[in-house]
Amino acid sequence: MRKSIIAVAIGAALTLAACADQEAAQNTNEQTAEQTQQTASEQNSVAEFDQSNPFYAESTLPFSAPDFTKIEFAHYEPALLAGMEEHAAEIDAIATNPEPATFENTIVAMEKSGRLLSRVSAVFGNLAGSAGNDDFRALQVKMAPKFAAHSDNINLNPELFARVKAVYENRDQLEGEAQRLVEDTYKGFVRAGAELSEEQKTRIREVNSEMSSMITEFRNNLMSLVDENMVVVEDKAQLAGLSDSQIASLANAAEAKDMPGKYVITVTNTTRQPILSSLENRELREKVWKASALRGTGNTATDNRPLVKRLAELRAEKAQLLGYENWGAYVLELSMASAPEAAQQMLRDLVPAVVSNVEAEMAAIQEVINANGEEFEVQPWDWAYYAEQVRAEKYALDSNEVKQYFEFNRVVEDGVFYAMNQLFGITFEQRDDIPTYADDIVVYEVKDVDGESLGLFYGDWFSREGKRGGAWMSSFVSQSHLLDNKPVILNNMNITKAADGEPTLLSFDEVSTMFHEMGHALHGMFSDVMYPSLAGTSVSRDYVEFPSTFQEDWTLNPKVIANMAKHHETDEQIPEELLEKVMAAKNFNMGYDTLEYIAAALLDLEYHTLTPEAAASIEDVNEFEKAALARNGVDLDAVPPRYRSTFFAHVFAGGYSAGYYAYMWSEVLAADAFKYVQENGGLTLENGQAFRDAILSKGNSKDPMQQYIDFRGQKPTVDALLERRGLTAPKID
Repeated sequence: MRKSIIAVAIGAALTLAACADQEAAQNTNEQTAEQTQQTASEQNSVAEFDQSNPFYAESTLPFSAPDFTKIEFAHYEPALLAGMEEHAAEIDAIATNPEPATFENTIVAMEKSGRLLSRVSAVFGNLAGSAGNDDFRALQVKMAPKFAAHSDNINLNPELFARVKAVYENRDQLEGEAQRLVEDTYKGFVRAGAELSEEQKTRIREVNSEMSSMITEFRNNLMSLVDENMVVVEDKAQLAGLSDSQIASLANAAEAKDMPGKYVITVTNTTRQPILSSLENRELREKVWKASALRGTGNTATDNRPLVKRLAELRAEKAQLLGYENWGAYVLELSMASAPEAAQQMLRDLVPAVVSNVEAEMAAIQEVINANGEEFEVQPWDWAYYAEQVRAEKYALDSNEVKQYFEFNRVVEDGVFYAMNQLFGITFEQRDDIPTYADDIVVYEVKDVDGESLGLFYGDWFSREGKRGGAWMSSFVSQSHLLDNKPVILNNMNITKAADGEPTLLSFDEVSTMFHEMGHALHGMFSDVMYPSLAGTSVSRDYVEFPSTFQEDWTLNPKVIANMAKHHETDEQIPEELLEKVMAAKNFNMGYDTLEYIAAALLDLEYHTLTPEAAASIEDVNEFEKAALARNGVDLDAVPPRYRSTFFAHVFAGGYSAGYYAYMWSEVLAADAFKYVQENGGLTLENGQAFRDAILSKGNSKDPMQQYIDFRGQKPTVDALLERRGLTAPKID
């Protein structure tokens, strides 16, 4: 869904990723008027908000970038409270305007409101995810219901809605972006409950207040679970199979935890753990896998199962209150899929072919196990380790050998930036004068093909204490001609930085992820719209991943590879034979990769197509998950879902509830578009400009499918997706 006017102002404070920054618009809406009254301490905080607070006025740095030389944690709360107070006054003035409602005095006025709140919440939300700590998490918990109340007072304001409705009823007098903005704004109010009875509105407020707090609690619990489930190794011999650099990183992690002489393995945000592909010790592999897969299920102090159940229940109730059969129907109404049944069908249609591939992959792995004289059936903690052996035998590919040709700085400068220059003509000029919030972040000014400045790009690529897992794009400032804003965009990843004096070498997957996140970044950077609510990545979930997935495939473009894939010591080009192995192995294990994704996506839809009664009747989250996977034919023990319920951040802590399927849906678009580009010249400025004009610049100012047709000339087919993943089309009886 698009960013509503309210989400533009407060969304960043409630969410942590621009890949998933829409949950605030859906889930942080209602609370009673009595609950909005500020306490005496909060009133004092607002009174203390003055020119000494760096958020008081817009930053004087280039592009209004945040001035981190001045911002301290103590500045956030008073600025957030003052921002809500100021925004509320602006909205009240619009709602009580005695003049007849017009596009300018109502819709545009709303677009211009909330500048202070937007300014501070963007910084607060981003730092909570990228460099947070207990103080940030506590303030998030404290502020979540207040944001919900603030949002309520806008979305459920009858006078304001009456004015919006009046403009909507005369929308035929408008055209283009203005008309789309009016239609989306009106839909946003209706979907928030503006047309409900007062009794229903009261319940909506209660539901959304509770959801807001629980989403924040789930998100913060994920941080706690990382520490609770870290695996401590005392004997270095148990780490056999890891490189010296990897072992040094684990030793450094232990040092940081005041455990000198030991080694700490920290679980990443997925069920599968990358380290399992190298660890020779089967007992340690099992321990690491269980630390990941069982987290949040009561195996440690933090238990997310009650939150999963309650969120499913509350979402179902809210959807029913708003007149929808279930949460999925509510969420997907404005998506390209339009209904959960369409998303489920797309995924289920792929299951037979995917499971067939998985069974073949499993048989090959079992052969290796048996050949080694082992007497066990492959388990999930074995898969990655033995799959690497199959890969090595089948493709003679050593992943560590491949890493030698992908040194981090070269990948950034001579890979990602080079490809974007060849495709779009843009350049990235480092700006050492722009302060950052951590030492290892680099800021670039992005310049267009004609030399004009487009905005700023922050590369926050390395993991650090307090940073959430995964990779995402976000922004400090979103593009808008109305507000005269140029974008200030961030990319976040969790690359493990090498020990001092050592080069940081990347896996091929990490290289591909860098291209993916740059695709999101350029969706924000190339935005060329008037109104902030329609800018950049403010599109439906099953469209937002399209531009980013499209960029991934430039990773193996011959010109790009020739420019970036050079040995970090000798500067020699990656050997053609090794590159061919990389390309041949690209779809290796794709059955596993696809099935673990599909299983998670179907699990998401199972939770979010429940009625309130069905959700309330869940007795055990683990049993529900097991039954849901079985119903969809994806219950293979050796291939668990990419995310299990208790750490499924996308849907219980982010904006992908009922929308995790969107990655696959978007990949259909991306594969089809990329194949089309290859058939028409490949990596050229002409192709880049066409993609930019039709897709990247439009935000949500035009219907997504029409954007695609404008670029491609027709709707997409699944053929290129199956080819991209090396899968055979399923047979239809």
